[in-house]
Amino acid sequence: MSSQPATPPSPQTADLTSPAGIGFFEKWLSLWVALCIAAGIALGNLAPGLFAVLAGFEYASVNLVVALLIWAMVYPMMVNVDFASLSHIGERPKGLIITLVVNWLLKPFSMAALGVLFFEILFADLIAPADAQQYIAGLILLGAAPCTAMVFVWSQLTRGDATYTLVQVSVNDVIMIFAFAPIVALLLGVTEISVPWETLLLSVGLYVLIPLIAGYLTRQSLMKRAPAKDGEAAVAGFVARIKPFSVIGLLATVVLLFGFQGNIIIEQPLLILLIATPLLIQSYGIFIIAYGAAWLWRVPFKVAAPCALIGTSNFFELAVAVAISLFGLNSGAALTTVVGVLVEVPVMLSLVAFANRTRGAFPQE
Repeated sequence: MSSQPATPPSPQTADLTSPAGIGFFEKWLSLWVALCIAAGIALGNLAPGLFAVLAGFEYASVNLVVALLIWAMVYPMMVNVDFASLSHIGERPKGLIITLVVNWLLKPFSMAALGVLFFEILFADLIAPADAQQYIAGLILLGAAPCTAMVFVWSQLTRGDATYTLVQVSVNDVIMIFAFAPIVALLLGVTEISVPWETLLLSVGLYVLIPLIAGYLTRQSLMKRAPAKDGEAAVAGFVARIKPFSVIGLLATVVLLFGFQGNIIIEQPLLILLIATPLLIQSYGIFIIAYGAAWLWRVPFKVAAPCALIGTSNFFELAVAVAISLFGLNSGAALTTVVGVLVEVPVMLSLVAFANRTRGAFPQE
């Protein structure tokens, strides 16, 4: 840990982690997601024709409705990403090292290994080999996409360090642009799944690079137009105004995804349980490794919590979009990423609660 004092967070970043900054949506996040899951499953079974029409809005293997909703969801969070925060990269080196090792050297490969273990060995008598490959592909997509957007919420709920959270998100976003496609291609190749490189690279560009560039340009424009020293306040105000679109995008995406897969979820609840099993083991296992490493290394709690939670959580928006682009809306890979959404919210809220209860075991800086 650097001996230099951390730069005080800006008004915008302080709001991310202030207890008072926890909004009505974040406070009842699990309820909203549960309601949207139920609505999606019900609509998918009651009005399958509607979802068939929505599935038809596709161009170059990209479902335009899903793409629009994911952009609405991700863009406001990308405006929050301040690449100037990279100048503080040396102030929290321990937490960042743990984050990078877990996210890029451990998590994708452990998720692929768990997928092979469960779907090719333990569940081999329950699932057809072709379906098993699809489920493994979905797990790989989730494992190779560390959280970008929702990590701000998880950090906020644990009162994590605002500047550190921005640094780790910024660094992971930059790495994701270059590392996501090669890691996914490598792991899909190892599991003998055909890799359409053009679609994979197109997905990274659409769902990571373009929103990130749009967020950066928006942030720079707001900073330049604002009076001196009011730039961060201008950014915070803009994000607050467009945040409802992000919320609508998230909830509508959940409804849409569960609507597409609603009949399968109703007809094959055992399949959902089978897919959820390696996801649960991965989530809790990765958290134990990252959080345990932070505890052993005596990382302060406000850094330890977000550094463990970012690897545990997934950039499910990217995973879902890429699964649909690569394998189709009704594929097993897409279903797996949807189950990832189903599993993630309750798991992450349980880990947030655990982290808050164990706050006293870490240095408080």
